[in-house]
Amino acid sequence: MSKQPGPLVASILTVVAVAIAVAAAFIGSGALGGTPINEAAGGILSEDSTPLAPAGPAFSIWSVIYTGLVAYTVHQLLPAARRSSRQAELRPWAALSAALNAAWIWVVQLGSVTASVGVIIVLLAVLIRIFLILRAERPAGAVEAIVTDGTFGLYLGWVCVATVANITAWGVSLGADPTFTGYEYAAGAVLAVTVGIGLGTAWAGRGRLAPALATSWGLAWIAAGRVTTDLVSPAVAWLAGTAAGILLLGTVLIRIRAERRPGLG
Repeated sequence: MSKQPGPLVASILTVVAVAIAVAAAFIGSGALGGTPINEAAGGILSEDSTPLAPAGPAFSIWSVIYTGLVAYTVHQLLPAARRSSRQAELRPWAALSAALNAAWIWVVQLGSVTASVGVIIVLLAVLIRIFLILRAERPAGAVEAIVTDGTFGLYLGWVCVATVANITAWGVSLGADPTFTGYEYAAGAVLAVTVGIGLGTAWAGRGRLAPALATSWGLAWIAAGRVTTDLVSPAVAWLAGTAAGILLLGTVLIRIRAERRPGLG
C-alpha cells in the first residue's frame, strides 16, 4: 500500500487552511473597504496610541510574511517535502498560526482588545513551538531554509513586537494613561525585556537572522513613531533605536560564534 496519500492529503489541507486564513486576514485588514486595523476598536492600535506603538510603515512586513506563507504552502506540497518528517510535524502548527492571525484581525474588527491579547499570546506560543520544531533539524536545502525557516522566523520576530504593542494598547483601553509620569522608564524596561527575549531566541537558534531582523524592524519603527507621530518621545525613540541595534549586533555575533564552533549549541 502506498504511503503517499496520507502526506498528500495533509499537504492539501494545509494549503486550504493557510489560504482561507490569509484571505480572511486580507479582507479583515480593510484592504477591500473594511475598517483598517489602526482605526478599529476606537483606534487603540493606531501608531500614536501608546509609546510602544510602531509607526504605520512597520506593518508592511506583513506583505513579506504573507508572501512567505504562500511560498511555504506551495513548497510543502512537493514530493520531497511530503516525505519530510520535519514538514509533517510543522504542517498543523503552520495552519494554526495562520488561522490565529486571521482570528486576531477579526476580534479587533469586532472591537475586543481584550480578546485580541488572548489570541496574540496563543499565536506567539504557536510560533515559538514552530521555532523549536525548525530548530531541531536543519532545512533540507536553501529553498526550504528561505520559505520555511525564513518565513516563520520573520513571523515570530514580528509577533514578538506586535504582542508588546497589543498588550500596551490593551492597558490603555482599560484606562491607563499612556504618558504617565515616568512612562519612559517603563517603556525602557519593556524594550530591554524584548531585546533579552530576542537575544535568547538568537542563542537558541544559533544566530538565525530572520527573527532578529523582524523584531529589530519593529523596534526601529517604534523609534520612528516617537518622533513622527503625535505621541513624541525622544527618550523612547532613542531607547527603541538602541534596542534594535543591540539585537541585530548581538544576533550577528552569536551567528559568528556558532559558525566558528559548529559542535556547540
